[in-house]
Amino acid sequence: MKKLSPNTEILGTPYFISDFWSWGFSDILMNSLRGIFSEFLVGSALEVLQKPRIEWDDHDLVYKNKKIEVKSAAYIQSWHRGKYSKISFDIGAKKFYDYDKSSYSVDALRHADIYIFCLLKEKDFNQVNVLDTEHWSFYIVRTQTLNNLYPRQKSISLSTLEKITRPVPYHQIKKSTNIIINEIH
Repeated sequence: MKKLSPNTEILGTPYFISDFWSWGFSDILMNSLRGIFSEFLVGSALEVLQKPRIEWDDHDLVYKNKKIEVKSAAYIQSWHRGKYSKISFDIGAKKFYDYDKSSYSVDALRHADIYIFCLLKEKDFNQVNVLDTEHWSFYIVRTQTLNNLYPRQKSISLSTLEKITRPVPYHQIKKSTNIIINEIH
């Protein structure tokens, strides 16, 4: 699969693929799109956006031959009605679907080497800007740490996450990820 250019024509219409993207994917505060956008943010910080995103892979990004899983959460959502969302990230083990064999793996595992948890931390609905990296915090954890401390846990709360790592701003994602990679044996 190759990346589409924003000026790719939608044949038979007067529109371009960028028109479709703008129409269908402008609400990036929505849970599903915010998750994909957080993958983009991490990928941009690590400079690994050369290939298009693969929807159902067992990891989200590859950096220095390490698989990275990106998870996202936010206090407020598009549909926010005054109550903040509880911050929790999915860390459950998953079965991997092998497209070559057309079957799932026997064992459920955490397939990535590193998890990067992305928190859209702004709590003011009138101020939140998903496109502003200052509104985000990033928590970077070795998968082995999760496996050692929480082997069967399916999710991790922000308070528990903050016991094992500290948040970093966008501009420190690459440096912090490199430190984690150097710790992996």
